[in-house]
Amino acid sequence: MTERFAIYFAPAATSNLWERAATWLGRDAADGDLFDGPVAGIDRARLLNLTQSANRYGFHATLKAPMVLAEDTDEAELRAALTAFAARHRPIDLGKLKLASLQGFLALMVDGENEALRDFAAHVVEDFDPFRAPMTVKDRAARAGKGLSERQIELLDAYGYPYVFEEFRFHMTLTDRLSEADAAEVTAAANTWFAPVLEEPVILDRLSLFHEYEAGKPFRRAGDFKLGGAS
Repeated sequence: MTERFAIYFAPAATSNLWERAATWLGRDAADGDLFDGPVAGIDRARLLNLTQSANRYGFHATLKAPMVLAEDTDEAELRAALTAFAARHRPIDLGKLKLASLQGFLALMVDGENEALRDFAAHVVEDFDPFRAPMTVKDRAARAGKGLSERQIELLDAYGYPYVFEEFRFHMTLTDRLSEADAAEVTAAANTWFAPVLEEPVILDRLSLFHEYEAGKPFRRAGDFKLGGAS
């Protein structure tokens, strides 16, 4: 059994955004609840088929990608470090999120550049890298074979994930990669479903620890660490 931990941003589990996203994906990663029935006119079975990976990982924005813990660390030490890190950083205003396609994946993204967010994400990547076990040869080969640029491969080798620092794009994934046949209808449904919460500014006010207890199993939201000054 190989468990992994990830450091994400996820909105409060009682927020409208979290509840709508969990319903859309069909699973609440905080309490394990599953949802049935159609969403904005899309049949549940079809939506589950289009969101398999997004459902498994849970609603989130990646800050430190899933990692096996290094041999000289454990979950308790990671939680202590998260508590200390959160106390040193203040919440970040993300503004209103927008629905967009990111390389064929439907996601909620920030509108425009946000230097405070980029700097914060870089600190998360660097500060928690000592907790990351080295990639296996198999995992590296799988990642590197996905059409990465030379710079992305450098970042993969240094930090175990290619989309950090200048390659970072804040996104909260709502689907797997959509075909042209599905994209227009699913995007229209998502616009309808998420419209009420897209008018509300989002504050990055916490780090959320997600846990994959066994390879291939759904990630669970294992804890929240409120940033200093967050109410």
